[in-house]
Amino acid sequence: MAYFKQDVIQYEGPNSTNPYSFKYYNPNEKFDGKTMEEILRFGVAYWHTFTADLSDPFGVGTAVRDWDSLSEMDKAKARVDAIFEFMEKLNIPYFCFHDVDIAPEGKTLKETNENLDEIVALIKKKMEETGKKLLWNTSNNFTHERFVHGAATSSNADVFAYAAAKVKKNLDIAKELGAENFVFWGGREGYESLLNTDMKLELDNLARFFKLAKNYADEIGYTGQFLIEPKPKEPTSHQYDTDVATAHAFLQKYDLDDVFKFNIEANHATLAGHTFQHELHYARINDMLGSVDANQGHPLLGWDTDEFPTDIYETTLAMYEILKNGGLGSGGLNFDAKPRRTSFAQDDLILTHIAGMDAFALGLRVAHKMIEDNFFENIKKEKYESFETGIGQKILNEEVTLSDLAEYALENDQITNKSDHLETIKAQFNQYLLNINIEDK
Repeated sequence: MAYFKQDVIQYEGPNSTNPYSFKYYNPNEKFDGKTMEEILRFGVAYWHTFTADLSDPFGVGTAVRDWDSLSEMDKAKARVDAIFEFMEKLNIPYFCFHDVDIAPEGKTLKETNENLDEIVALIKKKMEETGKKLLWNTSNNFTHERFVHGAATSSNADVFAYAAAKVKKNLDIAKELGAENFVFWGGREGYESLLNTDMKLELDNLARFFKLAKNYADEIGYTGQFLIEPKPKEPTSHQYDTDVATAHAFLQKYDLDDVFKFNIEANHATLAGHTFQHELHYARINDMLGSVDANQGHPLLGWDTDEFPTDIYETTLAMYEILKNGGLGSGGLNFDAKPRRTSFAQDDLILTHIAGMDAFALGLRVAHKMIEDNFFENIKKEKYESFETGIGQKILNEEVTLSDLAEYALENDQITNKSDHLETIKAQFNQYLLNINIEDK
């Protein structure tokens, strides 16, 4: 059965009026010897794209899907066919999933594992037939009521053990399917109130959990990159992996910073009070940038709206950081995004991904041109030129004492600063966005 009536989506260029075409994403176009497809490494999120019904706290689901009326296991099997057809139609090489996305939970853990085994066998066969790859998988240790107090940070040791069993199973799946990464998102690893929380015990247990997972991965020979996905709030009032810097400090404390990198989501960055670029930049300069959940939040809404990325200002700055990082390595751009409730037709899944892929492709084009021109690099070089000679150079070389600096300041206390001309920089950035030369290659 075909679930999507469109032919394979083709690149038609920026002047095309065909909604079922790429305007900027040309997978074979090369930048510094790598194709767009190789740089962007797009992925489909199983949950938002094939299991979400578009419900929200104020209304039931609106999504209309061909598999809606099927039984749970038949629905799971249909989704396997649908996602691989979908990836073929959009020329997307990767996909991602939580365990509960691909197979329903059973009445027991044993039954749940049996359901997973049946669906994983179908997925593996499809991967072999199509060449599609698993960017990452993960365990959903937050939806079921057993995780009401958390998973690895739960006050109930039985829950800690259950969560560990799920991770063990999913690491086995990661090994079997060749997942290039394995993600930990602590959906309920946090607290509602410190009045009844032993934070030290919970953080220590979280570290113990991660170390157990790493030990098991080594035991079975799974070599994929471990990733942590930060989020500041929702569903708990305070998540332990609030942002990249906080999670980085946690990893350093527990000697895990050589094991993990970060899977950074744009909407989670804004919830943390940061820009998407800030989180990417912090991870990059600390060699911790692993992968990206590509979406955006709504500027007027204070929750995780998971919109498809269409803001080219944001995608350009994101691609600047990714290119300066030398790419994403084993990571990719996973569309952890869902159509709006009003975009409920099955075809909207295709259209939303076209929009997101084009937004990042355009961002890649602009960012690559800016890097070629050393645009930001020249601005920063001029701003910090006082550290290239004289007292500034001595500071960087650690050749001065506090007394040396005090003596220098006494003799040079008439200080002149230079304007940043920030508005001009932003205007020049706009010129890049508006004037990028797009050619068929």
